[in-house]
Amino acid sequence: MKVLVTGSAGFIGFHLTKKLLERGDVVLGIDNLNPYYDVTLKKDRLLELQKAAKKYSTSFQFSEINLEDSENINSFFDENKPQKVINLAAQAGVRYSLENPSAYIQSNLVGFGNILENCRNHDVEHLVYASSSSVYGGNTNFPFSEKDGVNHPVSLYAATKRSNELMAHTYSHLFNLPSTAVRFFTVYGPWGRPDMALFLFTKAILNNQPIKIFNQGDMIRDFTYVDDIVNSLIKLLDKVATPLKNFDSSNPDPSTSWCPHRIFNIGNSKPTNLMKYIDCLENSLNRKAIKFFLPMQKGDVRVTSSNCSALEDWIGYKPSTEIETGISKFVKWFREYYKI
Repeated sequence: MKVLVTGSAGFIGFHLTKKLLERGDVVLGIDNLNPYYDVTLKKDRLLELQKAAKKYSTSFQFSEINLEDSENINSFFDENKPQKVINLAAQAGVRYSLENPSAYIQSNLVGFGNILENCRNHDVEHLVYASSSSVYGGNTNFPFSEKDGVNHPVSLYAATKRSNELMAHTYSHLFNLPSTAVRFFTVYGPWGRPDMALFLFTKAILNNQPIKIFNQGDMIRDFTYVDDIVNSLIKLLDKVATPLKNFDSSNPDPSTSWCPHRIFNIGNSKPTNLMKYIDCLENSLNRKAIKFFLPMQKGDVRVTSSNCSALEDWIGYKPSTEIETGISKFVKWFREYYKI
């Protein structure tokens, strides 16, 4: 199968592409290699993917393109004709959206619109695309369910991700484009993003520098190991979205539709206090952190918690990696990659 993975040099995109190559798929990768974080890390991921393609006797073709560059995106689809698409490319980060909102508008809205248009025009069999747990915004009905309302975002990043869901649903309705949204819950693991907590904490602790802990440490996250995310994505890609039989338009289920559009949480369903997460990291590093407590950051939420029963019912899989295991694997990679 020929699969397009946008954001293939990114954290999740890298792991997903590697898994697709391992099972023999031909993978087309797109990434703009933007400098939001260390481009060297992104290029090293791409080198690993080229090695994987060779190892598994398949093909990984990479193109450096901005999603918002409609001319180049259109040409790419015309030339390569992917059968299925996984859209992970986006401007990431809740906090950065306070500093550079235009980056989110261009990449997450204009760019995603270009992906939708090309999926429609090239009869793509299935579009799977990244949403985010941040769409739940000010909701305090825990654990978060896909059936909950998500019309009160507290960051621009969250608003763009919710917009993606609405845009994709419209294309599913108008053009019968099967599409599946995945709401990720705090993904972590080897080759992770340097702007995320685990990476920042590990680097600081190893350098005897203080770590910033927001909301005085009173934060709870549904930390989800990257392999669980990737396994879920591949199973979802293989099971094409379908309309819900007997969809009740008088009492609509927000996670399904009369058209081929579905929404799923992907989380570990084991919310963990941030301080426990830090304890696990300290144990894995065999070092204590210097803790610097701060107020809540704008645009952030105190708790995320996932209900993944719909995912398990749909694909028969449920994320299950314990944080002790996941953190240990990350620390091992971090020490090897940075030669510490």
